[in-house]
Amino acid sequence: MTSPSIQKDIINACYKETINAILEELGDDYFAILVDESRDVSCKQQMGLVLRYVDKREFIMERLVGLAHVTSTTAKSLKGTIYSMLDQLSLSPSRIRGQGYDGASNIRSHVHGLRTLIQEDCSSAHYVHCFAHQLQLTLVKVAQKHVDVEHLIDLLQLTLNTIGFSYKRRDEFRQKQAEMVEKTLRKGELITGKSLNQEVGLQRPGDTRWGTHYKTFCNFISMFSPIVDVLDALVLAGDDNLAKTQAILDGIQTFDFAITINLMKLVMGITYPFSLSLQRRDQDIVNAIRLLHTAKRQFQITRDEGWDSLMNDVTSFCVKHDIKFLTWMSLLLYELEENQREDV
Repeated sequence: MTSPSIQKDIINACYKETINAILEELGDDYFAILVDESRDVSCKQQMGLVLRYVDKREFIMERLVGLAHVTSTTAKSLKGTIYSMLDQLSLSPSRIRGQGYDGASNIRSHVHGLRTLIQEDCSSAHYVHCFAHQLQLTLVKVAQKHVDVEHLIDLLQLTLNTIGFSYKRRDEFRQKQAEMVEKTLRKGELITGKSLNQEVGLQRPGDTRWGTHYKTFCNFISMFSPIVDVLDALVLAGDDNLAKTQAILDGIQTFDFAITINLMKLVMGITYPFSLSLQRRDQDIVNAIRLLHTAKRQFQITRDEGWDSLMNDVTSFCVKHDIKFLTWMSLLLYELEENQREDV
């Protein structure tokens, strides 16, 4: 049983039985295909194929039916791989009634995209771009049009790359994080209990991954002290990229950084529940529109009445981490000076 060949045989047998159960559940009905690409640990490009259909109990099912190694990500190559996988499952492409992909140009192009190539063979294979995916892309692209937000995201990326550069730095970050939790527990600032105070990772934000920016902002704010401690240690140790590390350290310990990251956490926090709701299987368009209006109302309320709360959070963050911050009078004077410069 420990032989690699025997283990592979067992896995293949389980795969065949699982696929047979899925095909029996599908029967002769129509289905939609969901396709995405990703690299595995060996950096090989893999394409996953998921079937979406309504079973005999009238429940919507999504079943992963296979992974395939793709040497080319062109639309024509992906189409050939999809058809080959369907052929192995004895499924005809003519039964496809829906396509679900991301927003890459080789996928959604109206001329030579994958969606178009499949629709040429089956006109009923309608293409749908995931609503939550569109929401994430829209928010990120619009936010990055603002110079301060783009600068914030660049600083976050540089910080995460610097700390995650080596296992030694990641271990040091975990140690600093544990020390911070222990210190706050002694002060009574944290509540102990099951599933509380677990280790928090620094997730890199990705434009195409749901909620990653919001989680990154939240984790960065909560783990700001360990991050600064690790960067300080690198500077004192004479890191190879000393100037870069010092620039990152100086950049994240400013009032502008503090107010921008707290503002983006607030904005993404409003849209995060909406994004999660769009990913529910039982979601309908009427409820989605209702949730959209709710999010818009929350934005308007925050814009009209949320400034005091935001500034309290920023002030508390700056005081906690010894960052020089502007008082209300200083902010007013700063805005007046900026307006005068614009007038000139």
